[in-house]
Amino acid sequence: MKINFPTGFFWGTSTAAAQVETASDHPWRGLQAKDGYVFERTTDHELRRAEDAGYIARLGSIYRCGVDWSRLQPEPFAKFDKSVVREYTEFFDLLQEKGVRLMFVLHHFAHPNWFEENGGWAKEENIPAFLDYVRQCIKHFGQYAAFWNTFNEPNVYALNAYLLGNFPPRKKGHYFTANRVLDNMGKAHNVALAMIREKSDAPIGISLNTACFEGLNLPGRLVAAFMRWWFMRRSATPFKKCQFWGLSYYAYMPFDPFPVDAIDRTSKLDRLGIPHDKMWGYKPQGLLDVLLRFHKKYGKPVIITENGICTDNPNQRIQAIRDYLGVCMQAIHEGVRIKGYIHWSTWDNFEWHLGPTYRFGLVRVNFDNMSREMTPAGLFYEKIARENGLEI
Repeated sequence: MKINFPTGFFWGTSTAAAQVETASDHPWRGLQAKDGYVFERTTDHELRRAEDAGYIARLGSIYRCGVDWSRLQPEPFAKFDKSVVREYTEFFDLLQEKGVRLMFVLHHFAHPNWFEENGGWAKEENIPAFLDYVRQCIKHFGQYAAFWNTFNEPNVYALNAYLLGNFPPRKKGHYFTANRVLDNMGKAHNVALAMIREKSDAPIGISLNTACFEGLNLPGRLVAAFMRWWFMRRSATPFKKCQFWGLSYYAYMPFDPFPVDAIDRTSKLDRLGIPHDKMWGYKPQGLLDVLLRFHKKYGKPVIITENGICTDNPNQRIQAIRDYLGVCMQAIHEGVRIKGYIHWSTWDNFEWHLGPTYRFGLVRVNFDNMSREMTPAGLFYEKIARENGLEI
């Protein structure tokens, strides 16, 4: 059966600067990932921008990305480095020539070491430094932005940086600090939104990570209920002043009461008969519940800002795209105003604390020589973006 998406629906892909450019002076540099790789050289994107622009343009009209704050602003409140600005503007000009505009992400899990050393997002007094960075991003890159995305998944950042200890500054169990981080990011978001609106008509939103949480027993149900509340309601509250909700969805997460994932507990998922990728349980229908929840509570337009699957198997990725887009169409039929779909990720990248062998790309990267190759899933998605529909 062929499904066609509404006229004006847009397609795209996404990366994050820190995951695809060689590590600069930010807290991720030098971290040893779970798969043994060191966070240093990632994918050589800064050396392959023309080649990468070609892949980006084949995969939709919107490219969701950001810039490396650390390279642009080596000191607080400094003027942006002109050579780095020129590097980015030349790349964005190239994308624009190919018919691609940006969803410009201002913060995607990485910031300069000087920002972290001053207390990072745990300290409200650091917000002005971020807003100075925002001001200069608007000045230099605003012309390329079809959409603005102030923060990428602040709930994932707060959870992993201050509760689980996976992200810098690698704190564990700091629940109240994690909540303070969310609130400080929310305050920064509100001011940034006002700053952008003074200069641009481009819609401004937040990207929130969502998931399907389910308890396997009574203790698990209690934990799952807390996670649903904290991850998707409490974490959303500071960012309610947005013009669209960007939603990321990847995971079905059962609890027993501990999380059962494919990173550390694959055998448990297998015993339970739960399908999964290399990181999480797989339940596309959970996305429908998330979309309906946000539609009912907020009534604002939605953009799928990230969605994908961690696998080396192109057929599994193709099936996931087909499954998830079927769910998106179902949500549209039920009244959810989904404006576009952005796949994660354009090409394989350095998957934060896990490493580059955790692959999400429509374009495969050979990490021995950094060469790229379009995958069958990439060809499948290219056709969807071109035709604004697919066979399911």
